[in-house]
Amino acid sequence: MRIVLLHMPWGAIDVPSLALGIMHTAAARAGHQVEVRYANLDFVDWAAETAGFGVDDYQYFSEKSYFQGAGDWAFAGALYGDDGPAPGIEACVNGDGSDIDDLDGEFAPYFEYLATSGASEQEIALTRATRAIAPAFIARLVDELAADPPDLVGFTTTFQQNTASLAAAKLLKQRCPQVRTVFGGANCDGPQGAALHRNFPFLDYVVRGEGEAAFPALLEGGDLSAVPGLCWRDDSGTSTANEMTRRPLPPAAILAPRYDDFYERLDASVAAGWVDPKLVVEGSRGCWWGEKHHCTFCGLNGSSMEFRSKPPTDFLAEVLTLAERHQLLDVYVVDNILDMGYFDTVLKSLAELPVDLRLHFEIKANLRRHQFQLLGDSGAAQVQPGIESLSTRVLRIMDKGVTGCQNVRALRDAQSAGVSVSWNYLYGFPGEQPADYESVIRQLPVLHHLDPPTGAGRIAIERFSPYFDRPELGFAITRPAFQYGATYRLPQSKLAELAYVFSAPPRGIGGDLAERLSAAVDTWIARFPDSRLSYRDAGGRIALVNTRPEYDWRVVELTDPVELAAFRLLNQPRSTAALAAKVPGGAAAVGPVLERFTALGLLFHDGDSFLQVAVESDNQVLMRMQHRHGPAAARPRAEEVLDAVTIG
Repeated sequence: MRIVLLHMPWGAIDVPSLALGIMHTAAARAGHQVEVRYANLDFVDWAAETAGFGVDDYQYFSEKSYFQGAGDWAFAGALYGDDGPAPGIEACVNGDGSDIDDLDGEFAPYFEYLATSGASEQEIALTRATRAIAPAFIARLVDELAADPPDLVGFTTTFQQNTASLAAAKLLKQRCPQVRTVFGGANCDGPQGAALHRNFPFLDYVVRGEGEAAFPALLEGGDLSAVPGLCWRDDSGTSTANEMTRRPLPPAAILAPRYDDFYERLDASVAAGWVDPKLVVEGSRGCWWGEKHHCTFCGLNGSSMEFRSKPPTDFLAEVLTLAERHQLLDVYVVDNILDMGYFDTVLKSLAELPVDLRLHFEIKANLRRHQFQLLGDSGAAQVQPGIESLSTRVLRIMDKGVTGCQNVRALRDAQSAGVSVSWNYLYGFPGEQPADYESVIRQLPVLHHLDPPTGAGRIAIERFSPYFDRPELGFAITRPAFQYGATYRLPQSKLAELAYVFSAPPRGIGGDLAERLSAAVDTWIARFPDSRLSYRDAGGRIALVNTRPEYDWRVVELTDPVELAAFRLLNQPRSTAALAAKVPGGAAAVGPVLERFTALGLLFHDGDSFLQVAVESDNQVLMRMQHRHGPAAARPRAEEVLDAVTIG
């Protein structure tokens, strides 16, 4: 069988599709001829040439506007058909496009929604103009497929790939009825996949859940009712959704991806000058923390929370093999959470090997200093610890299992280890109080030398999250988020089955305090590049250096035995009572020390816990720019390392 697997806009353009890479492996093993087509890159080249599309325009849809659904809305016209004029892309991206009031009245409610969500007039005009040109791209893509039609076309749909994929599948089915169409991906999980299949009759099949077993079984034919999770049609065209399996794939069944099609296509694309390509790999699926304590707002694991990880030797071999094959060092590990067993296996081996990978991991924020050091030594240039808040009380509402001081400690220790941190500040949780934020806002200038959040935002209600499944936690969900009704021509009852993001009355802090938090975070982002607070411990004295503009001192030395002891003890979060029990002079000495440290901006406190926030001065972020193992020419190739590696 000849198969084409499609990665539609708005898939990321700097990494290949992990899902399609795995399905390529699965189908090829079964003896099928497989091509993975990166139609997202086709769109980039076509839109750049014909309409002046640029990288910022693409990333607005692929990254920035997910919770407003602009990417799906832009291709909805290609799915359903649109009439009426629209401004050209070049006018929009140059900043002289039509104002909101000049755009089609039919779309005014959606444009107003974008505006209230923070989109600029230029971004709104860009969204409308992209909708106007999307049908021409879909027609062009389908023309090329129809010129030599394959037996089956599979689409992966995650985030804002739904309507572009639906539009292409619909037109392809009209042009080539014999071509079977298959959907899979995160947007097809659980009820969403069944709803897609019911509401769009041009979809022959939808694979729900993990596809390594289901997709090859579908390709083999036979009894479709025996394929777990598959949505298919009987002879009358009626949609049937098989029950999804309750037994997730064991680690040995999680296949390694094939990415040759992506990197060959990227090399020929204008996008090669826009982005730095990366590898994408997975070591595990599910979430070991979520199995015990599902974070109340998180829907990322969908219907499969059970944590499974590949054997360390297999994962390390996969990473090194892909790095060698594609000559890339940047590796994005998509695991929802790092397997703690990988510290003494995968990370330790990477730290000892003469390779210079740059890895991204998602971790839990309660790691200790030595663990961050091992991450840094292994090549983890960036981590995402899921910090989300600096208030212990709010973190308990989230069921995060960490404290505010532990989160600050993670920011500090990561920087000491030369690892950058990516995180968001979230608010809007039932039961949170203004005091949970006012204390943090007052203290943010203390932290301006540490990695700031990318922004502050109110939480969204996501399918599969406890807030969605358990209304007793505080959210009365009223309807799918606004963008679904603006995008799909379906009644509310059917939209509710299709949607991933939902609307509910806001909870937690009000708008004024939320604006203060956002403004304080924006200030942190602006101050961070020029802010520093570091220390060096020389035994009898501790020297501190400060460049944070909110504090007017430059160098301070601690020499008093009480201050030295207190500073060292506060390397970990401690209460005043715990500190008094260990500091010379007890409680009488602790008070003045905490007052002085607070005045200098050395402490973060949350409730009765205090933590010193200075970064170790002998391992700053800029050291990451240096090779750890000497010149690149002196290092062996990854395949040579792979032959010799053993994980203990």
